[in-house]
Amino acid sequence: MAKEKVTEEEIKKAEETTEVEQEVIEEDVNMTKKIEEKENEVKDYVDRLQRTMAEFDNFRKRTIKEKSMMYEKGAKETLEKLLPVIDNFERAIDSLSDEEKELPFTQGVEMIFKQLVGTFKELGVEVMDAEGKEFDPNFHHAVTHAEDEEFGENIVSEVFQKGYMYNDSVLRPSMVKVVN
Repeated sequence: MAKEKVTEEEIKKAEETTEVEQEVIEEDVNMTKKIEEKENEVKDYVDRLQRTMAEFDNFRKRTIKEKSMMYEKGAKETLEKLLPVIDNFERAIDSLSDEEKELPFTQGVEMIFKQLVGTFKELGVEVMDAEGKEFDPNFHHAVTHAEDEEFGENIVSEVFQKGYMYNDSVLRPSMVKVVN
């Protein structure tokens, strides 16, 4: 076979083609770098968005918890202030004679007292049963001590002032007499 002579024009075309291919390769590399940069930028934005959403969710949960705690604290303080009213109602009713208890006015007062106690129960306030139970400083406030062989050791023998619980926490401890 005869060798064909390569013309200068063909060499130029080949060089131009090589240059174009080189430019395309460089452009492709540049595009790949830009795509990677944009992908990293997108990942960064997604990460920031996820962090912001998590922070907002934590803020929302914390706000709900704080709001609930504020409500509980306010309710507890209000109920504590109303306990002396219940105590005074009980003292007043206990001090009445049998004839006075039959009066319509007294019966009305007793109905109001029962309504108040019922409302307290609806709100989650319960009377603590202390008499005959073992003394517990978390629920009882001992104001006197006595010796009595009828009872065991550290037993509440008398309740001077009722204690109350509000939603599983002590609203007011019972004032008691403890026997040893």
